[in-house]
This record gives sequence, C-alpha cells and structure tokens, in this order.
Amino acid sequence: MILKTLVIDDEPLAQNIIRKYAEDIKSIEIRGFCNHALEAMLILENQAIDLIFLDINMPKLSGIEFLKTLKNPPLIILTTAYTDYAMEGYELNVLDYLVKPFSFVRFLKAVQKAEQQIQLSKKTKEIEKPESIFIKSNKKSYQVRFIDIVYIEGLGDYIKIYTEKTHLITNLTMKKMEELLPENEFYRIHKSYIVNLKKIVAIEGNMVELSNVKLTIGSNFRTDFFNRISNLSV
Repeated sequence: MILKTLVIDDEPLAQNIIRKYAEDIKSIEIRGFCNHALEAMLILENQAIDLIFLDINMPKLSGIEFLKTLKNPPLIILTTAYTDYAMEGYELNVLDYLVKPFSFVRFLKAVQKAEQQIQLSKKTKEIEKPESIFIKSNKKSYQVRFIDIVYIEGLGDYIKIYTEKTHLITNLTMKKMEELLPENEFYRIHKSYIVNLKKIVAIEGNMVELSNVKLTIGSNFRTDFFNRISNLSV
C-alpha cells in the first residue's frame, strides 16, 4: 500500500523532519510540501491525495480553517506545537494529532493508523469492486472496461480515454478520473497522463512505451513512478 501524502507546514524545520521520517517508511509517497493552505488547494484540485500532515498555525489560513473548506477531505493528521486544538481537531474527524516535537515512533504510529483506515476502506469497496465505468461522450454513455484502457490524457476540464480500439472525450478532471480508477492498476506519470500499468511495454529514460505510443514521465512524478515500478520489478 502506498499513501499519497501532502505536507502543509510553513516551518522548513518541520517539513524536513517529516521528510526525514518519511524516507524510512516505504508506504509514504510525498506528493508535495506546501508552505500554506492556499498552495495546497492547487495540488488537491489536480491530484488524488490519501493523507495530509497539516500544521494548524499558518499564515493567511489556519489548518483548522482550511480543513473546514474541504468537502471530501483525505485522512488528516494535525501537527502543532499547541495542544489547545486537540478537541476541535477530533470534532472535525481528524485521524490523529501530533504535538511538536514528535518522535519517529509517534510519527510511525500515526502512519500505521492511516494505513489501517485505508485498508478498511478498500475492503469495504472491494465487496462490490467494479470492473468497468460508464463514460458520457457525444450524448451517449459508453461502458468502458478498466482492462481495456491504455492511457488517459488530460485536456483541461476534459479528458481523453484511449483504449486499444478507440478513444472517448468526456467532461472529467484528471483528479476525478484518478479517484475512479483501480489504484493498483493505474498510475499518473505526468500532470496530463495516467497509464494502465499492465499496458506498459517498456520504460526507457524519461519515456513510457505503450502499445502504440510513447509518453513523457513528468519531472514531478518521476521519482514516485520509479519507486512504484521498483516494487513490481524482479
């Protein structure tokens, strides 16, 4: 299991501590470090995030205020030097509350709690795991099997879904599509591309080769993608 993680904290030292701790935990994949909540909003609009380490005392918008703006928040672990907000945090259904300075052991326990929560959620979803999705395109709804999708291309507020035989254009964002796809079968390699891992023919340098196309691996996604591939390599 890989937890796509976002760190929101205006203190460089706090960011560095989480970065250092995360390096020793293979299940954490940090997608970004944000100095304030407004910066994080841009990432959340474009990427599916599983877990956020959220500082409370920040400029412009506090962590609590930011959390209240999220309609469907990922798992939240609050990080702060103050204990005054613990009750309010739990009222907002946060997963855990880390008081700075926190140890690696305490950090690990919070991550393990997130893993357990994600596993429980996945088991619930897998009871009726879909094998396909209905895509609205040209005033019709087409049933597309996940196994038939080769890759998806982002076109602003639209996406183009490529299968072996055809393609469909529909009014969805890349983030929304990423949430709908089976996590273990698809991976985002670029801000504009999501690929079916089973359709990859080869990887060379900064390119992914599929059955009939080569796609660029984005610089912001390269490290995470190769870490994922290494877990599938023999």
